[in-house]
Amino acid sequence: MSTTTTMHKTKWWSGGKSPFNLEYGKVMMWYFLMSDAFTFGAFLISYGTIRFSQNFWPDPNVVFNAFPGAGHANLPLAFVSVMTFILIISSVTMVLAVHAGHKGDKQGVMKWMVWTIIGGLAFLGCQAWEWHHLITGEHAVLANGQIEMIGQTMGGNPWGNLVHDNAALTAALNNTPHETLVQLVHSHDASHATGELAAMTDVQLRGMVDLAEMHVREKGPLAFGGYFYGITGFHGFHVFSGVVINIIMLIMTQKDVFKNRGHYLMIEKAGLYWHFVDLVWVFVFLCFYLI
Repeated sequence: MSTTTTMHKTKWWSGGKSPFNLEYGKVMMWYFLMSDAFTFGAFLISYGTIRFSQNFWPDPNVVFNAFPGAGHANLPLAFVSVMTFILIISSVTMVLAVHAGHKGDKQGVMKWMVWTIIGGLAFLGCQAWEWHHLITGEHAVLANGQIEMIGQTMGGNPWGNLVHDNAALTAALNNTPHETLVQLVHSHDASHATGELAAMTDVQLRGMVDLAEMHVREKGPLAFGGYFYGITGFHGFHVFSGVVINIIMLIMTQKDVFKNRGHYLMIEKAGLYWHFVDLVWVFVFLCFYLI
């Protein structure tokens, strides 16, 4: 009588007792995140190269000093700090969702996934407000011998050096068109309706302008706007993608897909992506808002 011994052949990528002791999908997620990290790294290195090759660069404390509902209050980096706090808290809720998945707690997974989704949507809403404020903002700049009112766009940067030459400012004010004078006065004195200001003469409008209070600047480097909107937009797309993924995971959890599989590994993979997005924001925050 012969005894036949059948040896179980374990594949490298099958998880369990494989040499790498990792589930295939999780390894592939790490590969994706590494490649994405290289992309973000290339963008940020490129930004840093341009940033430190310039003699002047916009001061974050001046550019990012607005807060919703605070009017013209000067609150440097207050709003972006709230945005960062929201994203960090959403990372914590994702950790709790993954932990609940490890315990097979369906209700816990659903609860913390909902909070994570809310955090992601709140961050995107904050970023949308910040972009809108920067693009539609009206800031006085000295250009082409007159004063212009521009926002922070891809084609315009109002955050150059302050102009201290009163003679040049006075001459520029005299050359400024009527419509721009109306914008200039209204941006610093909202007590007058635009229609009321438009009915005034140029001489009257100039008399209402306090050039020292206007903080007129030169135009700043265009590269700032391109890099800021490009990199924060790319990161925002990742946050949006993460929210969509989390919504899909929430629906699958509600339909008992993971309960029937006997594990919540997909929640863990989604968590890896979400933590990566949060980590990237730390570097974006450092490069654009602190340096």
